[in-house]
Amino acid sequence: MKRAVDTIKKLKKENPSTKISVLGELIHNSHVIHELEQMGIETITELPSYGEGICIIRSHGESIDVFEEIKKRGFEIADLTCFDVKKAQNKAVELVKEGYFLIILGKSSHPEVIAISSNAQKYAKNSDCVFVAQNLDVLYEIEDKIKSASKVGLVLQTTQTKEYLFDVIDYLSSITKILRVENTICPSTTLRQNEAKELAKSSDLMVVVGSKKSANTTHLAQLLSNITKTIHIEGQGELDDFSQLIKSSNNISITAGASTPDSIIDEVIKKIENIN
Repeated sequence: MKRAVDTIKKLKKENPSTKISVLGELIHNSHVIHELEQMGIETITELPSYGEGICIIRSHGESIDVFEEIKKRGFEIADLTCFDVKKAQNKAVELVKEGYFLIILGKSSHPEVIAISSNAQKYAKNSDCVFVAQNLDVLYEIEDKIKSASKVGLVLQTTQTKEYLFDVIDYLSSITKILRVENTICPSTTLRQNEAKELAKSSDLMVVVGSKKSANTTHLAQLLSNITKTIHIEGQGELDDFSQLIKSSNNISITAGASTPDSIIDEVIKKIENIN
């Protein structure tokens, strides 16, 4: 995500007179979006009838149809889809091409999952060949369909947890004839989660900094809350609501989502020091 932000800033610097638009939020962080707007980089939620300048494909990716539509509208495309998201899209397409009933583990409304699903649907025999599962309960509801499939394939939203993956594998292994798993969790997401879990084991309080709309940040907070007291904040302004909890904690650790700027983390650290 940092790569996407750095790249778009460089692109604007190299093309100061060119209109640059991002289709959807580049990353789920309001502070970064505001900074880009101050530079003249516009966030758009839908394509205009006629495009002008450069249209950025954000980190979460887009479907093939959206790429084609952007070109039709007259934009030049700059594709900043995360490498790991591209990998998930490619694995999903590969599985449906080979005749697998595809299950995507992730949140159906998340832009990354929408892009993975729509790319896979482009090559699926029919719409019933691709299914998105946010949790195990959703899979239980289609157990008959899973059992009837000759072979089942799995890919994941890149910010999902290994715990969810392992739970799904345990369940599907008992009801599938052939199960192929493509672990498309972002390696840096896994590393961040593992490091944070180790910190949580020796902490009275974990402070997770990042957007409430950020999937990797939300998952991080959920994981840590199973280990110790955890609060999820977007910035230092929210810390006043937890001042008593902070004062009563002897060992506080701070972690953050992938899209959280260092400046926001520094502000949180200073505010916690002042409270204590």
